[in-house]
Amino acid sequence: MSEISKIEEKFNQALSGAKSLEELDAVRRDFVGGKGLLDTHLKNLKNLPIEERQKMGSSMNALKGVIMKALHARKSELEDEALAKTLASQAGDPTLPPFPFRVGRIHPLTQVMNEITQIFLGMGFGIAEGPEVETDENNFGSLNFLEDHPARDMHDTFFLEPSPGSVHESPLLLRTHTSPVQIREMRSAKPPLRIIAPGKVFRHEAIDATHSSVFHQVEGLVVDKNISFADLKGTLEIFVHRFFGSSVKTRLNPSYFPFVEPGAQMDILWGDRWLEVLGAGMVHPNVFKSVGYDAQEVSGFAFGMGVERLAMIRYGVKDMRLFYQNHVDFLHQF
Repeated sequence: MSEISKIEEKFNQALSGAKSLEELDAVRRDFVGGKGLLDTHLKNLKNLPIEERQKMGSSMNALKGVIMKALHARKSELEDEALAKTLASQAGDPTLPPFPFRVGRIHPLTQVMNEITQIFLGMGFGIAEGPEVETDENNFGSLNFLEDHPARDMHDTFFLEPSPGSVHESPLLLRTHTSPVQIREMRSAKPPLRIIAPGKVFRHEAIDATHSSVFHQVEGLVVDKNISFADLKGTLEIFVHRFFGSSVKTRLNPSYFPFVEPGAQMDILWGDRWLEVLGAGMVHPNVFKSVGYDAQEVSGFAFGMGVERLAMIRYGVKDMRLFYQNHVDFLHQF
């Protein structure tokens, strides 16, 4: 047992003298390595009587545990000291100007969509969402797009291959507008309704400065008793004035959309040009019929706007593709 005390004393002296990780590793090898001091003594246990062998073996293993714990603690201390020295040697001059770090910010399209949403929330609208993969019935049929009707050519659609065992009778597609959200909301709730449906939409179009196969829309729907075109006009003028400024001039021109009658587009005078900013109209009776509403009892209006188009007009961006190319210099302007 005195031999164990000598080994422990010798180890403590060696440990206190280890001033680097390399010296510490040498101490480890000397005492608990494959040919270290403890290993040598453990091999010699076979020469002792069995009772002493068991007692000595237990003490040796206990000592090995103490040594390993001490080595681990000393290693942590030396690593902390090495890190502190490294940090001290690399410390910068506090009198020098800082690096021009750029702080991340929200994407301009997300900023515009959030602003549109907040304007309509302030007008009492709720937010509704729906899936991006839709049925042909929700995307076209219930919105008064009859089969083989030329109006379907306005939406060049991505159709999906039906999966084996699909339960959908209507073909599946990537939604071409967020109007299917309105259909889903009307089927699940009774009037009055006042919702907007922001989201991503898809059309199989050639990508250029003003077109993209993936873009964003915000559509709105109001259904109640005695809703008139005057309600539609007033709602849209409030939105346009809050988004573009109270001094902007607006006008409504007749337009055609299968799901509204009459239909209109709203233009704004931006500089010296009239620019279309959104489409709208009174909900078509056939749409009400498809969702189980009585067109004799309720009326409503719907509208839709492209987020990219509004962003391009407000910021004077001539090419829509700039919003998607992730050039930091461009995005950092917003």
